[in-house]
Amino acid sequence: MELSVESGGGRPPPTPQISLVGLFLACMVAGGVQYGWALQLSLLTPYVQTLGIPHALTSVMWLCGPIAGLIVQPCVGLSSDKCGSPLGRRRPFILSGCIVISISVIIVGFSSDIGYALGDTKEDCKDYTGPRYRAAAAFILGFWLLDFSNNTVQGPARALMADLSDKHGPSAANAIFVSWMAIGNILGYSSGSTDKWHEWFPALQTRACCEACANLKAAFLVAVIFLGFSTAVTMIFAKETPLDPELAKQGEGEATGPLAVFKGLKNLPAGMPQVLIVTGLTWLSWFPFILFDTDWMGREIYHGRPDGSPTEIAAFQEGVRQGAFGLLLNSVLLGISSFMIEPMCRKLGARTVWVASQVLVCIAMALVAILGAWSLGDFGGNVQDAAATEKGLKISALILFVFLGLPFAVLCSVPFAVTAQLAASKGGGQGLCTGILNISIVTPQMIVAIGAGPWDELFGKGNIPAFALASVFAFASAVAGTIMLPKMSKSSFRSVSMGGGH
Repeated sequence: MELSVESGGGRPPPTPQISLVGLFLACMVAGGVQYGWALQLSLLTPYVQTLGIPHALTSVMWLCGPIAGLIVQPCVGLSSDKCGSPLGRRRPFILSGCIVISISVIIVGFSSDIGYALGDTKEDCKDYTGPRYRAAAAFILGFWLLDFSNNTVQGPARALMADLSDKHGPSAANAIFVSWMAIGNILGYSSGSTDKWHEWFPALQTRACCEACANLKAAFLVAVIFLGFSTAVTMIFAKETPLDPELAKQGEGEATGPLAVFKGLKNLPAGMPQVLIVTGLTWLSWFPFILFDTDWMGREIYHGRPDGSPTEIAAFQEGVRQGAFGLLLNSVLLGISSFMIEPMCRKLGARTVWVASQVLVCIAMALVAILGAWSLGDFGGNVQDAAATEKGLKISALILFVFLGLPFAVLCSVPFAVTAQLAASKGGGQGLCTGILNISIVTPQMIVAIGAGPWDELFGKGNIPAFALASVFAFASAVAGTIMLPKMSKSSFRSVSMGGGH
C-alpha cells in the first residue's frame, strides 16, 4: 500500500512562523532532559547496587519508566492537545515537568546523605560496603519521580516540534530533536565517564558519600543547571499561539485521562496499528542494552562487581566509566547520523531504513552476547597472550557501543516521523498519537524490567542471556516491519505538515 500523506486538515491554532535557527533553540529542552537521562542510564543501575539492591532486582527498579509512560505520557499528550493556557498548549507541561525533574534529580544525587540522616549506618563509606536501605528507598523515590516527570516533558516537547515545524517538515524537526538528544547524551555521558568531580568539588564528599557517590552527585547538580537554562531558552523561543477558548470548551464534556486515551485508540489513522506492533518489537530488542549497557561493561568485560572486593569494585567502576565513554562516542555518531535519516528515507523509504536498522541491531546484540561470553571464558579455549585477548575484547566492546549510534538514530526519529505523517493524514492530534506510540515503547520496557533479572538468573550468566534474546527480538522486528509497515510515499516524507491537532 502506497500511503501519500498531505497536510492536516484539522483545526489546531495557527502555527507561528519560525526560522530553522529558532526551531533549533525552541527544542533545547530536549537536550536538557536528555542530559539527565544519559546520567540515569549510564550510572544509576551500577550505583543502586552499591546501596544494597541485588543485580537481579535492578531491572525491576526500571518499572517506573514504563508505568509512567503508560499512564502519564498519553494523558499529558491528550491534555496538551486541548490545553487553553495563555502560555500555549505544550509549554505549561514542559515547564512544570522540568521543575519536578530538578527536584527528583537532587533527591537521587543526595540519596546516600538522606539515608544517613534517616538512620543508615554511621560508619564511614570508605570502610562500610554493606546495604543502606534508607538510602536505597530515597533513591528509588527520586528515581520514580524522575521518570514520571521525564514523561510529562517528553510527549509535549515532541508535539511542540510538530506544532512549530510547519514549512520545515517532520524530518527537519525530528533531526533537530535527535540532535539535541545527541548533545544531551554527549554532555551526560562525558559527565558520567569522568572520575574527577570529587576532586573539583571536594565539599560534596561526606561520611555517607565517597568518591563515586560524589562524582554522581556533582554530575546531577550540573544536570539541574543545564536543564534550567535549556528550559528557559525553550520557553522564550517556542512562541505558541494559545488554543481558541471555544475549541478548548469543546473538550470539557468529553472523557478525560486514560479513558479518553483508550477511546482514541478506536480512531487511529490507517496504518498506525501496524506501526505500534513493529515499534513494540523494535524496543524489545533495544531495552536490554539501554538498561544494562554500562553494567555489562563493568561485569562481563572488566570482570568487576559493585559489591565485591576493593579490586573488583575498582574494576567495575572502571568498566562503567569506559561504558559511559563508549556511549559518549555513540552519541556523537547519533548526532551525525540524525542528519542522514531524511535523505536515506527519501531515497530508500522509511520502511526499508527502519527494517535495515533492525537487521544491524540483530547482529550487534548477538555480538554483545558473544563478546560477554568470550570474556568470561565460556569459549575461545586457551590463548597464549591472554592480556592481548582481553584488550581486544575491551576495544571490540567499545566499538560496538559506538556503532549502535547509527541504528539508534533511526530508532529515535523514523517511528515518530512516520507517526506524524499518519496523524497529519487524519488532520492533527499529534499529542494523542505520540502518546499512544509511547504505549508501544513502554510496554516492552515493562516486559524487560520484569523479566530480564529472572531470565539472566535462570542461566546464571549475568547480562548475557538478555542480550541474546534482544538479538532474537531484533530479527522478529525486521521481519514484522517488512510484512506490516505501510509503504510511505518517499516524496511526502519531508513535505508533510506536522501541525498538532486538538
